[in-house]
Amino acid sequence: MQQFPPFWSDPISHLLRQQPDVPVLYLSPQILQATARRFRGGFPGLVTYAVKANDRPEVLDNLVAAGIDTFDVASPSEMAAARRAFPQAVLHYNNPVRSRDEVAAGIANGVASWAVDDPTELSKLADVPKSAELAVRIALPVKGAAYDFGAKFGATPDLAVELLRRVDQGGWHASVCFHPGTQCEDPRAWAAYITEAARICERAGVTLARLNVGGGFAADRCGKVPDLNAVFSTIRAVTDRVFTARTPALLCEPGRALVAEAFTLATRIKGMRAGGRTIYLNDGIYGGLSELRDMGLSRRIRVIAVDGTMRQGAPIPRVVFGPTCDSLDRLPDGLVLPADAQDGDYVLFDGLGAYSVAISTDFNGYGLHDIVSVQRLTGNRNLPA
Repeated sequence: MQQFPPFWSDPISHLLRQQPDVPVLYLSPQILQATARRFRGGFPGLVTYAVKANDRPEVLDNLVAAGIDTFDVASPSEMAAARRAFPQAVLHYNNPVRSRDEVAAGIANGVASWAVDDPTELSKLADVPKSAELAVRIALPVKGAAYDFGAKFGATPDLAVELLRRVDQGGWHASVCFHPGTQCEDPRAWAAYITEAARICERAGVTLARLNVGGGFAADRCGKVPDLNAVFSTIRAVTDRVFTARTPALLCEPGRALVAEAFTLATRIKGMRAGGRTIYLNDGIYGGLSELRDMGLSRRIRVIAVDGTMRQGAPIPRVVFGPTCDSLDRLPDGLVLPADAQDGDYVLFDGLGAYSVAISTDFNGYGLHDIVSVQRLTGNRNLPA
């Protein structure tokens, strides 16, 4: 069931009127739907959504409204979330390590596509209907991403050849999938994976109907818009070149790049020390800012006074702590905030829709829970082209 809550005009109008003392995530449905349409129009194949990035009903409902009907799920809970948003949703279960109970849940939910990267895990899928697709997930030592998923998931090329043959001989629809790593901006990463996928298929003697080129598409964290069109063009061109017998249909599973730009996270300064060089926010690494610890600081920050004016003092690097009593609740040093920032000001982080509310905790009674829909995100760029 689609849920579209009442709109405010923009984050600042809500902050001035409500004066929230808890972190708030502002959603622009217009930007979210425009981003989904951009992917669907630009990517040369099927666009699915990786639910893990943000599984809130507001997100799933707006993506369905924009034409997304296939979802990359990693758990029975995510299957249920996708089906609540769209009862006819097509489910792709691309987490390649599952308990037997999770496999049974996937079968019961009619999962259409499964990923596999190990013989033991393949044996667990014996009862999966032959009408399903089984995609062999590969891993390569490819650079270009903020961090690589290959240490956890993915078969070597030699193992992938064996698995692909077993999938094909087992009567399932054989496919190959990969993930180039999160926040990947280098089209050559996709080119390397696609080229190796073609070699694996040739060695295995299996013709693919479909190739899943994963997620990993980058979002803007520092004010530079990633060139997704260059990635899309590379994917199409390399696939056409290296698959000589039959060019497989393509699909992708973006998460971050679909939802990040549609959100702004508003936090508040709850204390200042050391002459303002140390700042305490009402959110931190146990909340919506958790990714900053591993991904690095965002540069897309605004500081708003309680009267709505923007702080414009000289930028000064700060030490920033979150609200909990844990001393580990500290952002990477050097977050740049205006010199005139004061206790009680709001600190807004633009482009923070992915892996914010999704991995926020309630540690010490804090956490990110509130999502407010707005007509526009003041200070963010215009809608995606």
